[in-house]
This record gives sequence, C-alpha cells and structure tokens, in this order.
Amino acid sequence: MTAFPNILVTGAGGKTGRHVIAALLARGARVRAWVRRPEQTASWPQDRVSRVAGDLMAPDLWTRALAGVDAIYHIPPNMFPDEEALGELAIASAERAGVRRFVYHSVLHPQVEAMPHHWHKMRVEERLIASSLTYTILQPTAYMQNLAAAWPGIRDEGVLRQPYTPDARISLVDLGDVAEVAARALLEPGHAYAIYELAGTPPLSQHEIAALFSQALGRAIRAERLDRDVWAARASGLSDDARDALLKMFAYYDRHGLTGNPHVLRWLLGRAPGSLARFVARLVASKPGD
Repeated sequence: MTAFPNILVTGAGGKTGRHVIAALLARGARVRAWVRRPEQTASWPQDRVSRVAGDLMAPDLWTRALAGVDAIYHIPPNMFPDEEALGELAIASAERAGVRRFVYHSVLHPQVEAMPHHWHKMRVEERLIASSLTYTILQPTAYMQNLAAAWPGIRDEGVLRQPYTPDARISLVDLGDVAEVAARALLEPGHAYAIYELAGTPPLSQHEIAALFSQALGRAIRAERLDRDVWAARASGLSDDARDALLKMFAYYDRHGLTGNPHVLRWLLGRAPGSLARFVARLVASKPGD
C-alpha cells in the first residue's frame, strides 16, 4: 500500500494531468481528477478515478475536492493570470483539510521575472515553503511534446520554425518522465521538502534539434525564426494575457534560452531520461490523430 493512496490532481484534463494520472493509476493509486468539464474524465476507469468538475477558483469546490484526500498534485492552468491567487487558495484549502502532502507543478527557472508566468510560480513556491504542508516542488523545463506543434512544417516544408532565434539553447524533457517523477514524489518516501529541476537534455539549439529530425527523416531539415507577428496572428485562441506572457518568454529565449541539467532527473528515475532522438523517432512514426 502506498503512503498517499488518495490523490487529487488539479488541471487533470490537460496533457500534463493525463500523463500524471496514467502514472498514478499504473502504481495502484486512487485519483480524484479535477477537470473543467465532466466529459474530460470519460476515458478513465470510473472505479479508480472520481471527478470534480468546475472552476478552480471556487472555494466551495476545494472543500469538496479535498474531502478524504491524502495528497494533492496541483497543476495550474497554462499562463493563468491569477496563478498566485489560485496557489494561495489551493494551499490554504489543503491546510484546512489536513492534506498530508502537496506537490506543486512549477517550472524551470521560476526566478526569472522577465517571464511573468514563471515569476507567478515563484510567488506560489514562496507561499508553499512558508506553509504548514509537507511539500515537493517539481520544476520541469519545456516538454519535448511541444515540438508536435512544429511537426507539420518539419514534415511538409522541411523547416523547424520557432518564434525565437534558432540559436536559442533550450533544455527539453519528455512529459512521460515528468509524470513518472510526479508519481514517485506522491507515492514514495524521501521527497518531502524537495525542489527538483527536471531537464531531460542539456541545452540544445534549434539547429541541433533540426539535425535530429534530419537524421530521422533522411533529408535536410533547417531551423528558422517564425516572425512573431505571424505567430501572434495564428495564436487566435489565446487570451491577451497568455499571448503577452508567451511573447515575453520568446524574447527571453532570444537572449538567454532556457538551460537545465539532466543529472537530477536521471537520479530520480534511476535511469537515463528519455532522449530527444527517441521522441523525434516516435513523432516521425506517428500517424495523424495520434
């Protein structure tokens, strides 16, 4: 029996939440999934995954969601402008409910004020460290899975386009590895009061990433900058706050990249992190809709 068998996962309907829940179910945990819409839980086994549906900013829902819960894995919505207020609500609610473990899904380098969505997470980390909770903080870098958005241009035009300089050096991580660490932090002893940077690769330029696609496809792939006005026009589904935060992130990448070290992740997994070459091979082999 695991130490924290009943786990609330917020943001459960997104790609991170779904990977974390899959990792928890594989280890025998019971999960309460907090989603925005009830139908987002349809694919999970109903005998092991209960659900809460609705607004994460609703205090009454937190009371209901935390009833009987041993631990929480808190995934805030992407680019959420009220993340600090949400973090305060989540932490205070967990303290009132007597939750024994709080694992926070943060981000690599939350100290960077020039990237507002990183900086908001630092403020939540600060509140969590000062709380009465037994916490663990995970700080993953950018996901390898984000490259799927660039895949059509790579496949059809032979170009890896990103809205920052191709010289930007960014460490990546496989989301599956992040989910495995999340499950370990929730279900295994020894992770109390830890802050883990999760990078699966050393810093790689976009030219180096394009070279991996060249090897996998057997033809030349080049990296180039996507004009930010073009990017912004295509990002029509984003809120103004999210678009502004991402543009500031791209500007930061131009100057500094996002650099991490894979040693911590290797230690946590007890194996080498998933390589970008393997991820690229999976992406190249995928079919539309995969």
